[in-house]
Amino acid sequence: MASRWGRCRRRSRGHGLTPDSVGDDADDGVAVPAVSVEHLSKSYGDTVAARDVSFEVNTGEVFALLGPNGAGKTTTVEILEGFRQRSGGHVQTLGVDPADQSTQRWLRTRIGVVLQELAVEPYYSVRQVLTRNAGYYPNPRPVDEVIELIGLAEKRDDRIKRLSGGQQRRLDVGLGIIGNPELLFLDEPTTGLDPAGRRDTWVLIKQLASSGTTVLLTTHYMDEVEALADRVAVLFNHEIVASGTPSSIGGRDLGAVTIRFRLPEGVSVEELPMMAEPAGDGHVVIHTGDELRVLHDLTSWALAGGYALAGLSVLRESLEDIYLGLTRSDA
Repeated sequence: MASRWGRCRRRSRGHGLTPDSVGDDADDGVAVPAVSVEHLSKSYGDTVAARDVSFEVNTGEVFALLGPNGAGKTTTVEILEGFRQRSGGHVQTLGVDPADQSTQRWLRTRIGVVLQELAVEPYYSVRQVLTRNAGYYPNPRPVDEVIELIGLAEKRDDRIKRLSGGQQRRLDVGLGIIGNPELLFLDEPTTGLDPAGRRDTWVLIKQLASSGTTVLLTTHYMDEVEALADRVAVLFNHEIVASGTPSSIGGRDLGAVTIRFRLPEGVSVEELPMMAEPAGDGHVVIHTGDELRVLHDLTSWALAGGYALAGLSVLRESLEDIYLGLTRSDA
């Protein structure tokens, strides 16, 4: 898939289309989503790859499309990028149909794609690869700026074959953003990176989003989703099973919570103003679906008695727990 993307980019160079020439069906003053998917389906004979998939990605947001391997993520994203034909439904990417050959070249100069595997000539240097690819776009970012952004300043003249796996992954991101895209597709962007590299990539993604770039992200790291995504959709068995913000998806914001703290010295569990359970190391936990009232009663009791509630925390069901519950094959 990576080499195919390179060929498509080369064909797009010099195309005469402009944004005004691709058409705009939106009424004046109405924002057009960066991505719009309505009842998308894709089948290969009797094999279903996507069924009745619908979601929107707003301009300027980071949107995470999640799902286990085989759920339909890759198929859906490749249709949005224009690399795969759909069987049914309606799709728009940056306001155009990605399957429309008359606007495909225009579209590919305005999207960036970061694939899971690097597919560039191993004897090229970092600077040479980025300089070459910058020439495929009408308004690329400066090459040296991109090299600094991806943290490869000291490797700019090194050949690709000499880069570590993590450094090659950084170059992947650089190739995705060199065209200064309006919409960036990131497929597992931090796979193979060490913790520092992951955090640097998160900072870069946040910078891109804050400057107006729309990001559609796929990842298996739930901490990455919570750190980056404005909204999330979960694919399972080839269809969307839940969508929302990371804090609310799957009813996460409405479920029971666990309140945990260290029991004040000299106070027994029985003396607390509500039922609690010992949790080891002098801590207790309270499970409740009415966190506001329980916290009010607990803190009022502590203030009145002059007790400290060391390590007080309120823990909600994790995003990973929600995700695993949504994608269980036996659910």
